[in-house]
Amino acid sequence: MTEHHEGHHHGHAHDHRHDHDHGGHHHHHGITDQPGHGPAFAIAVALNLGFVAVEVAAGAARGSMALLADAGHNFADVLALMLSWGASILAARPASARFTYGLKSSSILAALINAAMLWAALGAILIETLRRLAHPAPVDGGVMMVVAGAGIAINAVSAALFARGRKHDLNLRAAFQHMMADAAVSAGVVAAGFAVTLTGMRWIDPVTSLIITALIGFGSWSLLREAVRFGMLAVPDSIDEGAVRGFLDAQPGVTAVHDLHIWPMSTTETALTAHLVMPDGHPGDSFLQRLSEDMEHRFKIGHATLQVEMGDGDDCALHAHGAG
Repeated sequence: MTEHHEGHHHGHAHDHRHDHDHGGHHHHHGITDQPGHGPAFAIAVALNLGFVAVEVAAGAARGSMALLADAGHNFADVLALMLSWGASILAARPASARFTYGLKSSSILAALINAAMLWAALGAILIETLRRLAHPAPVDGGVMMVVAGAGIAINAVSAALFARGRKHDLNLRAAFQHMMADAAVSAGVVAAGFAVTLTGMRWIDPVTSLIITALIGFGSWSLLREAVRFGMLAVPDSIDEGAVRGFLDAQPGVTAVHDLHIWPMSTTETALTAHLVMPDGHPGDSFLQRLSEDMEHRFKIGHATLQVEMGDGDDCALHAHGAG
């Protein structure tokens, strides 16, 4: 009993040091760069809202399904951008007694909702496109080309605002992917407008919309899959659970590792808990501190909590229940 308590005490001491440490070192490459994306979100939202208004007016006046589909998708992206923006602000808020991790996981919720909204928008476009395919309407190819041409520029600029952050944050990747998808839709609309002007064939407009919808659905599947995984607290793709387990197991004095859990706290930060069986005695706080720093630098796991046990591990309640 005393051994277990001592291990727990050391883990607790480590936690206190580590939380304190997060105010500085880890915080720097985790959430602190997120509020810096505020201007990017503001610019992208303003550009896209203005463009949606223009597209709806032009699409309704000229009867272009491709333009209205583009406007609908763009509007869904404005909502998605605002959601991502709100999540990045919430993620930067400090922890509280109720939300002991802060509101970091709001970025996971935002990524999940964004992925769902993108697919809902695609579904709506698909239904309307199929209806228009059955009953083609007259379209103005010239107007389609002009408005959608502007869309390529606006969406490309918006995507560029999130290009740098997308590699390290699923939330920003969702925003980036939406903007790139919009640019692709707009490019398709330009091509459809040109083809309609050239041939006068009305069916080209909905068929182009159909092709683009299929391409975006295919391209955004990985985003949806990864967002669901984050929501289910799966080990992030960038981390090899076997490598982490092997690294901990290879530490001097460690005879077994159990109850190992790795999960995303947000779209940028990862947590870990593990029990280390060390029969030769507790190695001290400096060992835990070094191991925690190794977790961060080697595996990008910033919140590691390690419990040391000096028995054989069989008397651990969690281990006995098959928790890891």
